[in-house]
Amino acid sequence: MNLICFSHLRWNFVYQRPQHLLGRFSKYYVTYFVEEFNFSDEKDGYNSYITEENVCVITPHLNHNLAGSNHDVRKMNVILNFFEDKSISNYIFWYYTPMALNFTKRFKPTFTIYDCMDELSAFKFAPPELKVLEEELMKKADIVFTGGNSLYEAKKNQHHNIFAFPSSIDKKHFMQARQNQQEQADQANIPYPRLGFFGVIDERLDIDLIEKAATAKPDWQFVLIGPVVKIDPNTLPKNKNIHYLGNKSYQELPKYLSGWDIAMIPFAINESTRFISPTKTPEYLAAGKPVISSSIRDVVNPYGNNQLVHICDGASDFVEKVSFEFAVEDKSEWLDKVDNYLSNISWDATFEQMNILIHQGMAGSETGKIVKLPRLRRTSKIAERVSFQI
Repeated sequence: MNLICFSHLRWNFVYQRPQHLLGRFSKYYVTYFVEEFNFSDEKDGYNSYITEENVCVITPHLNHNLAGSNHDVRKMNVILNFFEDKSISNYIFWYYTPMALNFTKRFKPTFTIYDCMDELSAFKFAPPELKVLEEELMKKADIVFTGGNSLYEAKKNQHHNIFAFPSSIDKKHFMQARQNQQEQADQANIPYPRLGFFGVIDERLDIDLIEKAATAKPDWQFVLIGPVVKIDPNTLPKNKNIHYLGNKSYQELPKYLSGWDIAMIPFAINESTRFISPTKTPEYLAAGKPVISSSIRDVVNPYGNNQLVHICDGASDFVEKVSFEFAVEDKSEWLDKVDNYLSNISWDATFEQMNILIHQGMAGSETGKIVKLPRLRRTSKIAERVSFQI
């Protein structure tokens, strides 16, 4: 069975939910990850490569010189040729973006999945037709997953077969940060104490909170890791104790985390963060780092309510919570609570539960009834790196 995923994200952008899940599905399905189209000087077509997880990433492109042409028809033709090139006939569609419906409506997948990881319509520069296309995708989808509990509550009445799958964790990977790691060169000379953040630096980050806290506590060092997108980098605060280290690979993150005293989730409270479920919350905790977070609903419940994470409102409250945490000398009881909570959470478990629901849906089983799955086999390597032109 072929699994074709259409995503608004680049595979090599930030390693998060799509990579964790599809990397696991690729053990049992021939898995393709179709990125958003870009424009180039080349003829309409696509490039592809195989990831370490055995996912075939498809990067489609349109020639930018054909002004006035029907882009959706051209995109559909690129996908049709990709299907022909790979001899794809039996397939599942997995959507992260409803926008892909514009060029996939004519296809007839065996099963359709919508993994709604974010409320994309609330993000900066979201296409105005996104909401309409999501309504259409909800009608086409056989099953819907949501990236958090608050998003599930907002969407649950829009589909008959919808399930919440909040952010999960690769504990083994991030627990490396609990061991003394060799300092990364660009962080080694930053003084202590250090407060760190990794993730996309965009309109969701509360820049005002960070600037005010950094100004109030000039001896605290704020380390921000991640790409700056959708906002002007010149608008970021330039305090001497704020350090922008750029994007880092998933493999490097535990090494940076190990050198922090506290991890932070300083998100703004606005429409773009209303339904987010930050993957970094359990990742920080698995690293053994105390966490200070804005009052994001999916962080408050369950992490704040279980006293695993400090919840703050505004810069002064942030400074107060950090000061309180710095005064705590024995963190062993808290860390035991963290490990107990995380013991039941993993991307492996999320994948297994999703796969059961998918097989139930494909077999026409009743929702909620556990069925015995057919024996799944690991796929062989999909293909070598190729380029294909129409």
